[in-house]
Amino acid sequence: MSAAPGFAKKPDYPLEIAAVAERYRVVFNGETVADSHNVLLMRESSYDPVCYFPRADVRMELLQSTTHGTHCPFKGDASYWSIMAGDRVAESAVWSYQAPFDEVEEIAGYLAFYPDRVDAIEVVDG
Repeated sequence: MSAAPGFAKKPDYPLEIAAVAERYRVVFNGETVADSHNVLLMRESSYDPVCYFPRADVRMELLQSTTHGTHCPFKGDASYWSIMAGDRVAESAVWSYQAPFDEVEEIAGYLAFYPDRVDAIEVVDG
């Protein structure tokens, strides 16, 4: 891992990651794609908060790796997956920073879902 160039340029950039007590679930086409008591919630700048799910709590058999990728100067390089459930596909709906920058190393191996590409990201219980 390495230091984020974004934080070198903007050391006061607002980004925080915290574990949440609630259980979260992701649903797509009637399938539970992720279900976890171990979600990390990222609050970053003016973006909506993002739930990151541990890989062990995601049904990876419903995901297919894509060639799509992006780079964030604060988090690193993101890999993407499409969700395939029944007769529906959500293209590049899931992303993960497999080797994030040091400042956000706790999200390594966690996966996040675009809310507008799944049917629900919901709190199951408190």
